[in-house]
Order: sequence, then structure tokens, then C-alpha cells
Amino acid sequence: MISVKNVSMKFDLGIEKENSFKNKFIALFDKKRRRKKEYFWALKNVSFDVKKGEVIGLIGSNGAGKSTMLKVVSGVMKPTKGSVVVDGLIAPMIELGAGFDNELTARENIYLNGAVLGYPEKFLNEKFEEIVEFSELRDFLDVPIKNFSSGMIAKLAFSISTIVNPDILIVDEILSVGDIKFQEKSLNKMMELIKGGTTVLYVSHSLDSIKNLCDRVIWLDHGEVVEMGQSKKVCDDYYRKQMGVFYEEKKSKKK
Repeated sequence: MISVKNVSMKFDLGIEKENSFKNKFIALFDKKRRRKKEYFWALKNVSFDVKKGEVIGLIGSNGAGKSTMLKVVSGVMKPTKGSVVVDGLIAPMIELGAGFDNELTARENIYLNGAVLGYPEKFLNEKFEEIVEFSELRDFLDVPIKNFSSGMIAKLAFSISTIVNPDILIVDEILSVGDIKFQEKSLNKMMELIKGGTTVLYVSHSLDSIKNLCDRVIWLDHGEVVEMGQSKKVCDDYYRKQMGVFYEEKKSKKK
């Protein structure tokens, strides 16, 4: 279903931008400025396979490479090295609301965001009421979303993204959107998709959520795979490491 082979992702930090005439002129005489170019490897030689119907969790601290990995699998980013093969229709829920226009109303953004996700207008017409009902935003359909709270935008985006039954669901912390009631609806919707055989890649900082939902877990740290395996074991190892215990235990065992 998903095959990730030796994937690395490099970003140019762009500490010094050389686009302007002024910067280019200064760089002609300032050798240090010309050399000052730094790169950041968000992913380093990551490999894993996901079978049809599996729910795979990605854990790690902020900056570990989790969201970058999801974007690479979704096709939003092309890896610097390595390859990604995906078999099936993907529904990426990575940056909710990324395809919205703040000046347009919620009604207009349903069609705009739906088009960005590749949904035909006929399909959106058929599913419009279902999207509105799930989002709980019927009273705000003709309000520009620049007046929405972040929670309202997240509700609308989630409702549009989950209107299809994808082969593969890419999820980045979406179960924390909106109020408690909507979080429960989001979880139920995700469980419905999982029970229907949807393959899921799921990122969350909630280890309990990862343990309850995922078959296997990949622990990333500074772009590299630290551990991959059964959910409870990997989550427990990660927790101990975060608490400053994991590596101390390993040292004591070697003595």
C-alpha cells in the first residue's frame, strides 16, 4: 500500500537571501556572506512499508520529522533522496484549512477547498449538506472565514477532507481540533474509516491515542528512525526516553 525506501529530505534554511540586487552586490565583496548557506536534514534515510488496512503511528518530539514524512508520503513534497510508492486514493489531513481563502465565505470555501483536494463540483453539490451538517456551521455559511476562530476553520476543513472514503488517510493531530464534542465526532469518523479498511498514517503527541488506534508505531528523532514495532512497546520506550530514563537503563545493562 505504501513503500518508503531510504527517504531523506533536505531544506535550505535560507539564512541569507540572495534574491535582491543589493544582496547580490554585497555578496560580490563579502566572501563570508557568500559562503553562509546552511541546510537542515528533516529526514535521514527513512524506510518502512505499510500494508493495506494497517494503522501506523508516527511519534517523536517537535522537529523530529513526523509532519515532513506525512507530506512526502502525500506527495506534497518530493524527497531529496529515496523513493515513495503509494497505491490508492489519499486523503491528506495535514494542515487543515491550507486551501482556504480568508476573504471568501464558508460556503465558497467548501467548493474551493474541495477543488484543491480534487473533488468534482457535482460530487461537492451532492455532499454539500453532509459537509455542513458535520461541521456544525450552518449559521455561518455566508460569513467570510476571516471572521472564524481557528476551531471553526478546523471544523470546516475536517468536514470537507473526510467526505470521501479514501484508501489511505494521512492524519496530523486532527483529533485535537474544535471543542470536546467535535473531537469526539472526529474520532468516531476516523474509527469508521479504519473499520472500513482504510489504511492510516497517524501523527499525534497523545501516546494513549497512538496506543489505542495504531497497529505499529515509528519513532522518529531528528529525522531518523529510532525504533519501529508494536505500539505499546515503542510508545513506552519513547516515554521513558522523554522522562530521561531510557538511555540510563541501556547504560546500566551494558555494565
